[in-house]
Amino acid sequence: MEIIGIIIVAIFVNNVVLAQFLGICPFLGVSKKVDTAIGMGLAVTFVMTIATIVTFLLQKGILEAFGLEYLQTITFILVIAALVQMVEIILKKISPSLYQALGVFLPLITTNCAILGVAILVTQKNYNLLESVIYAIATSIGFALALIIFSGIREQLALTKVPKAMKGIPLALITAGIMAMAFMGFSGIDQVFK
Repeated sequence: MEIIGIIIVAIFVNNVVLAQFLGICPFLGVSKKVDTAIGMGLAVTFVMTIATIVTFLLQKGILEAFGLEYLQTITFILVIAALVQMVEIILKKISPSLYQALGVFLPLITTNCAILGVAILVTQKNYNLLESVIYAIATSIGFALALIIFSGIREQLALTKVPKAMKGIPLALITAGIMAMAFMGFSGIDQVFK
């Protein structure tokens, strides 16, 4: 039951983008087309999951064992940067079109605070390795879900007439705010899993 609670809370109640406001840059930047959003969601899912595993093992096996917890942030950033480089190389070979579509946002995964935030949160929440991996996967699914829904809405809004002052980012921010309010409807569900 606790694992199901972690999943539900990470995806809906404490959605990394809409409730914790982590990963806003790629959320706004890569959300103009659903195809690109799906690719970014998959890339973030892969990097977040692998980064959580590696950073968890580094935290428990090296940083805590040798009293080097103060190096946590810089160590985690270096791990995430290396993983993003790996994803970039793989995407360039496997799917050049997706690599082109993600453009500058792929290297920005390195500085995506959602990935760093999840890596730090699992150590703060004292999750074990299994719970950490489940939390990372669920959080990245929540990120991808919000990104895909948002990009679908933005594709539809691009086809409608809107006042000039509302075009672009203003309308995107209002849409994101409405989505955040919709996700707030799940806020009491976490009590069921306690």
